[in-house]
Amino acid sequence: MSSEDPQIYSVSELTRLVKGVIEKSFGPLAVRGEVSNYVLHGSGHRYFSLKDESSLLRCVMFRSAGARLRFQPEDGLMVEARGALAVYERGGQYQLIVESLAPAGLGSLQQALEALKRRLAAEGLFDEKHKKPLPRYPGTIGVVTSPTGAAIRDILRVLKRRCPAAEVIVCPVRVQGEGAAEEIAAGIEMMNRHGQADVLIVGRGGGSLEDLWAFNEEVVARAVFSSEIPVVSAVGHEIDFTIADFAADRRAPTPSAAAEIVVRDSAEIASYLSRERSRLLVAIRKALTDRRRDLDGVVSSYGFRRPVDLLREGNQRIDEIRHSLVVQWWNWITRKREIAEGCLGRLRALDPHGILKRGYCICSKEPEGRIVTRASQLTAGDGVGLLFWEGKAAASVVGTSDDEEGSGPGEREAGGEL
Repeated sequence: MSSEDPQIYSVSELTRLVKGVIEKSFGPLAVRGEVSNYVLHGSGHRYFSLKDESSLLRCVMFRSAGARLRFQPEDGLMVEARGALAVYERGGQYQLIVESLAPAGLGSLQQALEALKRRLAAEGLFDEKHKKPLPRYPGTIGVVTSPTGAAIRDILRVLKRRCPAAEVIVCPVRVQGEGAAEEIAAGIEMMNRHGQADVLIVGRGGGSLEDLWAFNEEVVARAVFSSEIPVVSAVGHEIDFTIADFAADRRAPTPSAAAEIVVRDSAEIASYLSRERSRLLVAIRKALTDRRRDLDGVVSSYGFRRPVDLLREGNQRIDEIRHSLVVQWWNWITRKREIAEGCLGRLRALDPHGILKRGYCICSKEPEGRIVTRASQLTAGDGVGLLFWEGKAAASVVGTSDDEEGSGPGEREAGGEL
């Protein structure tokens, strides 16, 4: 091999040489460009390119760095990427390993805000149908904000003036800088877990778009939307709008206004109760007067007196029925007595003892005691018993006569001496 012949490298050897040159030649650097071909892989790594008018740089942002993102990148957004150049040996390509990513300038921040707003709106996070009503008389108000800012002082001052009896629970969080969004979201979730607050105020005082950016991050928007406790967003001044405002159940222009929204003025409540008490007393008096007039009308009406008349008529009718029953009973007794006397008379007429009183007697054959009605029933020598009206006698038959043409008892002897 001549000295002019080039050295022959394997692909891997040459790639490693290039990798070493690039990685040693460039330290940490920042690159500005437009996001293109953005992909969030299932592993959590982010792959995209940065481009300008004439060039394109491949970039990768690993999961650990992506967890610190304060916004959601998308194609067409101008960003500033900080990191280091590296060569991906397997593909033979150089790329930027991105450690941090931020919108490039105020315009890009606004672009990122609008992009996130459109995406969350498409998911329905801002729909009115999801807005929860605020409690009319909350007993406990939760506040998620910085414990040292002007916002908490304004909120506490207004709450103490309007409703001193209300309890306030403050969840202290950072509201600006790296990690602030995660703290705000965690504070909202913690208040929901405890479940003591009836309503939440989430916010901070005024500032620049960058200062308020924590309330524009997706993690905060989703925490506000998922809160089971109604949330009032109170971020910045009246002209400031954040993603949290759209996701909240109610937006307040300032923290002080938020305090006025969540509680009613105790003086106004007392005045309202006084007016309602007066109205209620008037209504009660009127109702009593109307009922008394109605009652008097009923008492004085014929219909109300009619039951008394009916009672009197009923008593009179009872007397009439009683008298009628007595007469009917007496007539029934009289008829029954007459029937009984008729029966008694017939019985007396049929009584054989009554005939004995007129001189007749009853003859019976002895010892059988059978009544004798014909002479042919006896023969000479038979013993007979004679029953008189008073007393009895015994005799024997001397003889009998079979004459059947006799005139009846007493008209002829029964055959001679007994």
